[in-house]
Amino acid sequence: MIGVAGCGRMGGPMLQALCDAGARAQGFDIAKSDMPQVTDNIMAFAPRLETLFSVVRDETETNALLFDTQNLMGTAPNLRRIFICSTLSPRYVRGLRDRVPEHITLIDAPMSGARIAAQNRSLSFMLGGTRDDIDEALPLLAFMGQHFHHMGAYGAGMQAKVLNNLLAASHTAMTRLVLDWAADAGLDQTALLNLIETSSGQNWLASGFDTIEFARDGYAPDNSIGILVKDVAAALDAAPDGADTALPKQVQATVRALKPYR
Repeated sequence: MIGVAGCGRMGGPMLQALCDAGARAQGFDIAKSDMPQVTDNIMAFAPRLETLFSVVRDETETNALLFDTQNLMGTAPNLRRIFICSTLSPRYVRGLRDRVPEHITLIDAPMSGARIAAQNRSLSFMLGGTRDDIDEALPLLAFMGQHFHHMGAYGAGMQAKVLNNLLAASHTAMTRLVLDWAADAGLDQTALLNLIETSSGQNWLASGFDTIEFARDGYAPDNSIGILVKDVAAALDAAPDGADTALPKQVQATVRALKPYR
């Protein structure tokens, strides 16, 4: 059985994509779900589990899933492959290799594109693992995504993802500031976004401002803007020794200070 743990805004559509493709798939989430394929009973999920997509929020929830509360290392005897899809510190992800039994293949497979891409089966995956492991995984990933970037050995996909999200955070902070200033100057928002789309300021948030579900959100610890703040922290955790981290920290602080945009 293929399992998806963490069936929220990203994991839910990923599970649906697998089910629609005919895969033998089930979801697990600690919260009740409206999806009939999702259970909150770990013992209804773990015993038949062979391949796991972990899409939980953070390192705490990953530890709970794999080692502590749900303890899949002890409750899933048939587990042979884990995709780490959450955005986490690359240092933490690499450290999982020493904690997960060697017979279980680990692939870091964080994705990009927001919920709209998960729903459209057009996610971009950044992958870390051996070439053989990645080649074997691609047909399964193709049910959920369209773009697959093998970045190197295990852990390289997560390193690429946190750097990508560091740019996404800077785009989010600056695009929102630009829109605020534009409104103050009396510019039409749609006209400005159309201009940005074809000009040097083009970026993902501006291009998808009407479709990205969190584009107008303010910061809250449990929403997507809060996750973006967490992702910058993951990038900072893996910063090179002696790196100048002033700009990433300022971006993080600016995103944390965002108010809902109307």
